[in-house]
Amino acid sequence: MSDEPVTPFFKSSYSGSDPNHECVEVAHTAAGGRAVRDSKDPARGTAYFGAQAWQAFVSALGRGPEAG
Repeated sequence: MSDEPVTPFFKSSYSGSDPNHECVEVAHTAAGGRAVRDSKDPARGTAYFGAQAWQAFVSALGRGPEAG
């Protein structure tokens, strides 16, 4: 399975709507994970997360900063 994106990148719902704020874009990968890049500078590079790492990240976001 590949880490390459299999869907177009889309703006994260956590990025907000103000175009002057920092934003991230996310795409699904063939391996079930996610590819993440800076929407203001996509040529800078892409970070890849496996399916389990992505799920752990999303779960931690749902628990909030006090979860540690």
